[in-house]
Amino acid sequence: MSAITAKASRKMKKYAVLTREPRCFLGSFDFSWEQRKLGDIADIVGGGTPSTGNQSYWDGDIDWYAPAEIADQIYANSSQKKITGLGYENSSAKMLPPGTVLFTSRAGIGKTAILTRKGCTNQGFQSIVPHRGELDSYFIFSRTGELKRYGELVGAGSTFVEVSGKQMAVMELMMPPTMREQQTIGGFFQQLDHLITLHQRKCIFFTGRAGRLISTVNKKRITSSWEQREVGDLLIERSQQAPMSDEYPLMAFIANEGVAPKGERYDRSALVTDTVNKLYKKTEKGDFIYSSNNLETGSIGLNKYGKACISPVYSIFEPTGIADSDFLGRRLVRKDFINAMVKWRQGVIYGQWRIHESDFLKIEISVPSVEEQRKIGAYLDQLDNLITLHQRKPFLMKWRTSDANRNQTNRLVL
Repeated sequence: MSAITAKASRKMKKYAVLTREPRCFLGSFDFSWEQRKLGDIADIVGGGTPSTGNQSYWDGDIDWYAPAEIADQIYANSSQKKITGLGYENSSAKMLPPGTVLFTSRAGIGKTAILTRKGCTNQGFQSIVPHRGELDSYFIFSRTGELKRYGELVGAGSTFVEVSGKQMAVMELMMPPTMREQQTIGGFFQQLDHLITLHQRKCIFFTGRAGRLISTVNKKRITSSWEQREVGDLLIERSQQAPMSDEYPLMAFIANEGVAPKGERYDRSALVTDTVNKLYKKTEKGDFIYSSNNLETGSIGLNKYGKACISPVYSIFEPTGIADSDFLGRRLVRKDFINAMVKWRQGVIYGQWRIHESDFLKIEISVPSVEEQRKIGAYLDQLDNLITLHQRKPFLMKWRTSDANRNQTNRLVL
């Protein structure tokens, strides 16, 4: 394993904590997945830009994509700017075939889209061109989250972080043993993405590690009607305060992780002069928590830990009888909802921003019945577990190999 991938693997271990394999919902999976380098099953292709000073290079009929065009769409059908054949010939741009997965490598690493027709890109991409019979386009697209995390881990640069084609080529992925299984999984995610499109007006967007909404449970489409509700119908503020105790230990609320034990980085106990009487906010498992100051960097989400005390700067809410905490935890961390929250933020100085709880509770979202909320939440958990399992397999395989080697060495010594 290269130094780059070893470093990425060490950092990725924190995402893999499973005690058993989840039941599979995509049919009969063969769990004998194998580790492959991305560069062995796809070509990683960069791009280029024709001279902007030569008008004869521009306004042609060849699609030419820039990273700013890649957002939440699944497919890239037509670029905003187009170049001429002359512009293409006089630049380092490369022609990419349909089925290529565009992957932004700078100015926001990890945005993806699938080309529906041939085109090219500027130098802000390291696009993935699957080898025929070895990699399914939708399968690798469905693993955008892994590609993004890896790119962010290994990327470098002084002006801006960028990941190179060579770095992407050595990324190691757990892969199904057959193309048919890739296509089955890719087709499954394609169906889910189609359902997202159908339900966009209802705002039922969620993100798991797969980065996709699940609106199917055990292959049965959810059919009940969704209705528009204020957050205040679904959550009520929890404003209890108490000193830290054995029952309610003092914890940190860490961006993108939630309630967690205080590490050295987050431990400010040395600054507290009255540890006996100082009051903190109490929180229970399933509570929804946010910090007005750091919404965009991940200080929003569920308490999945349990009983705890956290800083009074956080706003804490518990679900009502018509809300499932897991469902809301996924729905309310979506960018569209956070953007709606930010509109209510008051103050001009960072550290003194505030979103009043009463304003937060006025925001409207669409939700199904609580029963279907639970089904969706449980289904997404199952999907996350499956993906985490396959992320973990390289580490399990490495550990088992090392353990076997140690046992063999012990026998030789004896």
